[in-house]
Amino acid sequence: MKAIKLLLLTIVVASISFSCSKERTDTPIQGLNPTAYHQELNINYGPDADQKFDLYLPKNRNTSTKVLILVHGGGWTGGDKVDMNGFRDIIRQDLSDVAIVNINYRLANSNRNPYPMQIDDITSVINHLKENQDYYVISDDYGFIGVSAGAHLSLLWSYAFDTGENVKMVCSIVGPTNFTDPAYLNSTDPNIRALMDLYGVDASTEFLEEVSPYHRVTSNAPPTILFYGGQDPLIPTTQGTAMSARLQQLGVTHEFSLYENTGHGWLGVELLDTWTKLKGFTQTHL
Repeated sequence: MKAIKLLLLTIVVASISFSCSKERTDTPIQGLNPTAYHQELNINYGPDADQKFDLYLPKNRNTSTKVLILVHGGGWTGGDKVDMNGFRDIIRQDLSDVAIVNINYRLANSNRNPYPMQIDDITSVINHLKENQDYYVISDDYGFIGVSAGAHLSLLWSYAFDTGENVKMVCSIVGPTNFTDPAYLNSTDPNIRALMDLYGVDASTEFLEEVSPYHRVTSNAPPTILFYGGQDPLIPTTQGTAMSARLQQLGVTHEFSLYENTGHGWLGVELLDTWTKLKGFTQTHL
């Protein structure tokens, strides 16, 4: 139950970050010991203050050690990597041989659009990991776990920007998938309209398709696991059901869970079900 509560904090609000980590802002020295556990906070991967990630490396790792990348939500304009610390903790407990990268990315505002900026940030993180692969003693096999806007970014990068085919699995928890969905285009809800406007007021259909995982996915997509709430006020149910149907059509390995009576986050038996399925999916495909 303790692990479930930690995960709940991630999905709904945020978790408390570790206090026993050191902060690194410069180039690491050589010689990490792969037999020892290692963690670092706020590793720079670009010049912007938001371009930082936290790194957790398991003990007794080797060049086959898989990497899970956590991507927070916040409507592309807010949120922080600390929001994913619940996932960090339960992964360390239940998937203790996996390396964890918990990222921040540049947040959108009136002067900078989320796309392609945030996709570029994920690319920069991946490039950093590859360039330092020998130093960290990890593989270049990656998995993504994203929540809400972070789930959208995780799917989009995995489907359209993973040119090296390094992503072995991707998880979307309440992530937008298709901005051409009539449930979005025809919505009068001010909260949904505000989210849509981030991707351009009166944006063209072509552009909305470009930023939609539903339209960018191919038969080569990595195994995908999807979780959605039937009463979510921000993410129409069709964002999950249509994405699942598209993956089925393309023959992509996937799992889909819809919790009919939950919203933009859940607890209790649904939360336990989410982690049980996600853990098993990760163990199988990452």
